[in-house]
Amino acid sequence: MDKINRNDLCWCGSGKKYKKCHMEQDEFITKLEAKVGYEIPRESIKSEEDIEGIRKSCKLTHEILDMVGERIKAGITTEEINKWVHDYTVEHGAYPAPLGYHGFPKSTCVSVNEVVCHGIPSEDKILKDGDIVNVDVTCILDGYYGDSNRTYIIGNASKEAEDLVRVAKECLDLGIEQVKPYNTLGDIGYAIQSHAESHGYSVVYDYGGHGIGNEFHEEPFVPHLGKKGEGMILLPNMVFTIEPMINVGKPETTVLEDEWTAITTDGALSAQWEHTIRVTEKGYEILT
Repeated sequence: MDKINRNDLCWCGSGKKYKKCHMEQDEFITKLEAKVGYEIPRESIKSEEDIEGIRKSCKLTHEILDMVGERIKAGITTEEINKWVHDYTVEHGAYPAPLGYHGFPKSTCVSVNEVVCHGIPSEDKILKDGDIVNVDVTCILDGYYGDSNRTYIIGNASKEAEDLVRVAKECLDLGIEQVKPYNTLGDIGYAIQSHAESHGYSVVYDYGGHGIGNEFHEEPFVPHLGKKGEGMILLPNMVFTIEPMINVGKPETTVLEDEWTAITTDGALSAQWEHTIRVTEKGYEILT
């Protein structure tokens, strides 16, 4: 990072002098960087003001997914889900982050069965009994982002589908349990990969989690595969998503002609769960 004097305002935007804010932490991180051999992006460490803003946005995201869970059923279209999400978001003073993001045409992603992620809602796609449906919601509230998704089971699904959705959620939970200061991103990926593969599933490597807060996608990239002790070291007030995509078949994906919808190459089922996570002084906080 650029040289900053102890009496200058802190780089984090808190309005405090550097010596009263992030100076001690930065000195520690500089020593840590010399040890590990790479630079740790300071923007990935949020101020307390940022954390509170992110927390409020994440709370709204959580409420939206609760609302979807109460309404979703066979016979509705994925466009109806999009309208629910859009209207609830706007009514609560926020903006749906996917809408217009790099040209994405809708306010939420709805991914059904073999669709891994980024499914575009449509009036033509009607949910049926036995489907598994991932709804991915990201709110922008007062300039802060909150990102989460859940996979819902519609009616009576097959055992294959139910088992996949359950294990995908377990993968998320096990990944989150690895979040604490001085663990690494590799610890998260290892926990997810080990659990998925122990059940005969594969982990999508084309997509991963990401830093979030002041922007939709920030550093670091959070892989859902890895080795213990490898990757970026986690530090207090880092905020990022963990969102493993778990497939019944092969891990490879392909993107359809709409340039968004990613499906499994073999047509097998895929399930995903996501939370926005903050690293605390001793462990983690699930913000969504």
